[in-house]
Amino acid sequence: MPDLKKKIQSLSRQYLAETIEIRHHLHSHPELSFQEFNTSDYIAKKLKEYSIPFTQGMVKTGIVALVEGRNASKKVIALRADLDALPIQESSNIDYKSKSDGVMHACGHDVHSSSLLTTARILNELRNEFEGTIKLVFQPGEEKLPGGASLMIKEGVLENPHPESIFAQHVFPSMEVGKVGFRNGMYMASTDELYLTVTGKGGHAAMPADYVNPLLISSAILTELNKVFMTEKQKAPTVLAFGKIIGMGATNVIPDEVKIEGTFRTMDEVWRTETHINMKRIAEDIAITMGGKCDFRIEHGYPFLVNDEVVTNRARVAAEEYLGKENVEELPMRMTAEDFAFYSQEIPSCFYRLGTGNKSKGITSGVHTSTFDIDEDALKIGPGLMAWMTINELNS
Repeated sequence: MPDLKKKIQSLSRQYLAETIEIRHHLHSHPELSFQEFNTSDYIAKKLKEYSIPFTQGMVKTGIVALVEGRNASKKVIALRADLDALPIQESSNIDYKSKSDGVMHACGHDVHSSSLLTTARILNELRNEFEGTIKLVFQPGEEKLPGGASLMIKEGVLENPHPESIFAQHVFPSMEVGKVGFRNGMYMASTDELYLTVTGKGGHAAMPADYVNPLLISSAILTELNKVFMTEKQKAPTVLAFGKIIGMGATNVIPDEVKIEGTFRTMDEVWRTETHINMKRIAEDIAITMGGKCDFRIEHGYPFLVNDEVVTNRARVAAEEYLGKENVEELPMRMTAEDFAFYSQEIPSCFYRLGTGNKSKGITSGVHTSTFDIDEDALKIGPGLMAWMTINELNS
């Protein structure tokens, strides 16, 4: 299909200026998870301009659109982009800097949505040149539990019509612009939030017989959990980390309680369940032994993300055809998490990375930082590549 590839590349270049304009608008007007009402309305307006039918309001702000080619029922492929931003104050002085105080598109969701809109536009333009249907999913709440993906699945996003597979791209600032990355099989970890309340008995620090120090209990719990984790983590790739501890005492004041927060991530659902039980048991037993108690609450988060080998291999080959084999890289497994994992547990999926960094231009900031940005040459690649991979998948 060399002629079709050239058409896609031409349309991607033709629409580049508008793709960047859309990205700048979204970046300037970020909205937090499950609050993306203006973002949703803006995307709906663009879909109307492109004459692409859609339904708005799934999980309140989500949008599902359809591009139907010839013989529309032959095969259905889904493409997903996320809408939400993060509670971060942007510190860069770019022209399209966030206008919302304390809210920023620091994870590239503005890139994902603008890119998918242009992919939709390209596919709609070429709808008479392929068979099947493309389902476009603009999803809210990727950054916040329980994850917009899980809620959209519950509301039927994978039905009527049911896609045979689903794809999503994500910005990758540590990869140079012009390149993309893929990985077969398990790629990203499950994620759970840990909340511990350790209770003792407060008192004057000079009178140890009169208090039970929850700080000492907390340190014993963290030390033991770390020891157990270091011993047993070889059972599966795992991260157990605690990043917050609050004990509001003073130099001579022992508080009644200590609050601890952390994260648990792994690549094995059986090990995940076993570890939940063991962590709670260890913490509670230590607290009781030391005269206090521990309330150990686990917020069950996203599952691990697994890329279907057959679908991902086909996408990789299509990317090599579109960009050249030298620009397609193998990705390492990582312990970060993504709610796209919910889709990957339901249907064959491919979650791949779009290079957005440029060391020569000083564009190196990571996601979730106040200076995150991209080399917008990535938007020359993202929309057309996804369109090309989608049509290849429809033809497989």
